[in-house]
Amino acid sequence: MSETSDAMNFTFSDTIAGHVTSYDPEARLVRLSTADDRELEVFIGGEVAAEVLHNLEEPYADAGSHLDEMLEPGRFLFAYAVFYPEGGTTRIEAKRLVFPGRRPGTFRFEESDWWIRQLESIAGFYRRAQFGDEPLDYTRYRTQLRLGGDKTASHVQETDTISRLVYGMASAFMLTGNDEYLEVAERGTAYLREHMRVVDPEEDVVYWYHGLSVDGETEKKLFTSEFSDDYDAIPMYEQIYALAGPVQTYRVTADPRIKSDADATLRLFDKFFLDREQGGYFSHVDPILFRADHESLGANKDRKNWNSVGDHAPAYLINLYLATGDERYARMLEYTFDTIVERFPDRKNSPFVQERFHRDWSHDTTHGWQQDRAVVGHNLKIAWNLMRMHSLRPKPQYLDTAVGIGESMPAVGSDRRRGGWYDVVERIRSAGQEFHRFAWHDRKAWWQQEQAILAYLILRGTTGREDFLQEARRAESFYNTYFLDHDEGAVYFNVLASGLPYLLGTERLKGSHSMSMYHSAELCYLAAVYNNLLIHGKPMDFWFKPAPSGLDGGVLRVAPDLLPVGSVRIAEVEVEGSPYDDYDAEALIVRLPQRDSERVKVRVRLEPHLARELHS
Repeated sequence: MSETSDAMNFTFSDTIAGHVTSYDPEARLVRLSTADDRELEVFIGGEVAAEVLHNLEEPYADAGSHLDEMLEPGRFLFAYAVFYPEGGTTRIEAKRLVFPGRRPGTFRFEESDWWIRQLESIAGFYRRAQFGDEPLDYTRYRTQLRLGGDKTASHVQETDTISRLVYGMASAFMLTGNDEYLEVAERGTAYLREHMRVVDPEEDVVYWYHGLSVDGETEKKLFTSEFSDDYDAIPMYEQIYALAGPVQTYRVTADPRIKSDADATLRLFDKFFLDREQGGYFSHVDPILFRADHESLGANKDRKNWNSVGDHAPAYLINLYLATGDERYARMLEYTFDTIVERFPDRKNSPFVQERFHRDWSHDTTHGWQQDRAVVGHNLKIAWNLMRMHSLRPKPQYLDTAVGIGESMPAVGSDRRRGGWYDVVERIRSAGQEFHRFAWHDRKAWWQQEQAILAYLILRGTTGREDFLQEARRAESFYNTYFLDHDEGAVYFNVLASGLPYLLGTERLKGSHSMSMYHSAELCYLAAVYNNLLIHGKPMDFWFKPAPSGLDGGVLRVAPDLLPVGSVRIAEVEVEGSPYDDYDAEALIVRLPQRDSERVKVRVRLEPHLARELHS
């Protein structure tokens, strides 16, 4: 049934994200310009709540008594309003205003410690949720956590979610130097090695169980995936993310056992997942013969996808290269990114990349839930990681593909009226359609906001383009306004299109097969790096705790990410709290005495190269 009149005849509430173009304090009328170049008149009622954006564990900052001063042209804000049909038009009355900054052109998330403090709060939430105030005991770890951090009745420990927690804790240590976070990371890494790792001496490889089912003192190993998309198979992405946490911990500790596991897992990829004939990596192998072409795989037989080809880089491979400088890892990175730029773009048919393939790289448009659909965040993830790789191996095709995605995605993947980024949409529009249709809903997931923020921050930091900075700020504003859970802690899984939390089913959880600490921590770590070091010219401190004897030549590599060559340098170093001067500022390495077998705590201050030039 459809309405016969074009006039709206019902009230509803919605969010508007826009810049103030004018404000009439007597009429209490503000005009907002949205990202889709529409200008809307919004009335400020007497019962409007107004606040300045605040971080996790910060108090509410009321701005209600300062509205006349704050509603000045150029200011960006969010207005949650009621839409009333009156007199043939629509009257919009604001009920809540959120200001991302205290003054026009300022944004609180660009404060040098904003993301660091957010990561500290998230780390504290997951530390309490998993282990309480008791000593660390990973037998108590559970994959599923309720909204407030309480555990569900599920007794499953998934390898990947432990690894993602470990990643977050190692990252929190790198930005804060808090030894408690490093202890959680190291204990988790040891638990993974002891309980989830399989060493195959005949094949000379390591692979990882899906997880454990724990019942008291009894453990039941879960060899193959329990997740519906990958059931009874060994999916590449689970093996990839098993490495995420340990490798980030390796960046801090230089523990040679972690590197040995990573290298053995890479041999697994080369022996059983790599397609030596037609290129790329298969998405699944069967659990008995480790073959990608076995009939038992069903719809996953002879398939390749974004996760199997592209997820190596962000999950572990870039971090493994940063820690070692090993050319083997650089070559593998180059191979995966060359494959991506050759196979994934599909510009003749869609602004979105193609994500699933048959063995011969023909497009798989009927697979499971994905069909011929685009995951918006995967497109953004490709742009973000191509820009990282472009700093290591500059290639026109890397830059062109990343910039092309950055230019095309806002119009088709973001919400130009409310802010934020969508989830899954149809890659192709049908005849007469102006918008790419949503696959199931118009909700917005926390991890896809992360990909947008990091993509546009690094695009801005590398190209200097103002439009990319504007997109980054819009994405950061939406995420920090609507995804931070100020009541229970950490971040929400999904919000509605308007930004209100969506708290049903598994999407109300803070821990699940899909959510642990990885994406929220990765965002905090790299948003701090890109904002401070690439864009705003602010120094940062990073912490490490290696045993010098475990470092190749005693060389500690401290590059925070793959950044443009020469953009960052070491400003100062402390070892065990004392100044230390044996370092190469430009090469981003610290030389530690190899005779020392005891671990040492190292603080390294990095600064943008421009900062040193301005001070000299």
